[in-house]
Amino acid sequence: MDLSYSAEELAFRDEVRSWLRANLPQDLREKVENYAHLSKDELMRWHRILAKQGWVAPAWPKEWGGTGWNVVQRYIFDEELGFAGAPPIIPFGITMCAAILLRFGSEAQKQRFLPRIHDGDDFWCQGYSEPGSGSDLASLKTKAVRQGDHYVVNGQKIWTTLAHYADWIFCLVRTDPAVEKRQEGISFLLMDMKTPGITVRPLMLMDGAHEVNEVFFDDVKVPLENLVHEEGKGWTVAKYLLGHERMNTGRIGESRRQLARLKDYASESAAPMMKDQRWRDRLSRLEVELTALEITNLRFLDRMRRTGQPPGADVSMLKIKGTEIQQGLTELMMDATDPAASDPLSEAIRKRYLSMRKTTIYAGSNEIQRNIIAKMTLGL
Repeated sequence: MDLSYSAEELAFRDEVRSWLRANLPQDLREKVENYAHLSKDELMRWHRILAKQGWVAPAWPKEWGGTGWNVVQRYIFDEELGFAGAPPIIPFGITMCAAILLRFGSEAQKQRFLPRIHDGDDFWCQGYSEPGSGSDLASLKTKAVRQGDHYVVNGQKIWTTLAHYADWIFCLVRTDPAVEKRQEGISFLLMDMKTPGITVRPLMLMDGAHEVNEVFFDDVKVPLENLVHEEGKGWTVAKYLLGHERMNTGRIGESRRQLARLKDYASESAAPMMKDQRWRDRLSRLEVELTALEITNLRFLDRMRRTGQPPGADVSMLKIKGTEIQQGLTELMMDATDPAASDPLSEAIRKRYLSMRKTTIYAGSNEIQRNIIAKMTLGL
């Protein structure tokens, strides 16, 4: 097992760092550093800068606009983006829908959707969770009935991130309610958000932000050509997609940046927390855990580099520990903040603390992830 970078990989890291220093707009970096809200235009502005450079879709094949980078280079790139304070690349199109189309989509679907995803012409969202069907996704009830050359979709999705920005949504729907096994009879559809019958209603979070939504489908007509893979085989597509989603939830580079920011902030605040032994112990423990997470991530990378295979069920470890560390950092930052302060940064820190409560829930709650590891990895 090789957990170190080669000379070529270190040179690649330096290239990425130099490019980010020269091309990451200062105003966007400052908004990320100060936990400010990023508009759709700002998110897509950064997307298009990366697309022009040819770096927006590192995991795609070169013939579709990918970089040709290996798995280690893609990891380095992701972590350098986080460490530099770059805006996030919204994953629903570039990472998630594109992965599905490249693996399961028809040639016509690839030609239609992939160039627009790459260039930032279409903004995507994900329609998975429903009231009563979150981590138990196989219990979903949104139904699609085939009628001639289209499906008619009725139902509801919830906690749909950035649906109010989206041009398209990819959805899991039930096309056969009569099957005995719940994972069967589910299909994967692509829907234009401008289709009559689709309604988006905001859900306001604890931090006051409008990030997630309810999405309602009332007799929505979806062309048959928007079915991905086979009818009734959507669960196969969903499982493939969730593996990609969980591999990217560790966010080590971002956590490294947050850790450095936390140390600076605590040292400079009016009541320095660095003088508090118990607080410093918590900080040290979190730093050790972050280092251990980084080593674990490198182990996955080494395995993927040697075998060429995607990660298995044990990738859930990255999701569990990565999101717990992200929450831990916001908790320590809250402790270092004057609760009576009303300056913009202190208020942004409090909002970030509230916002990060959701990280252990999305992409499958951490309780579900532990069950996956117990069953699929440990055989319990």
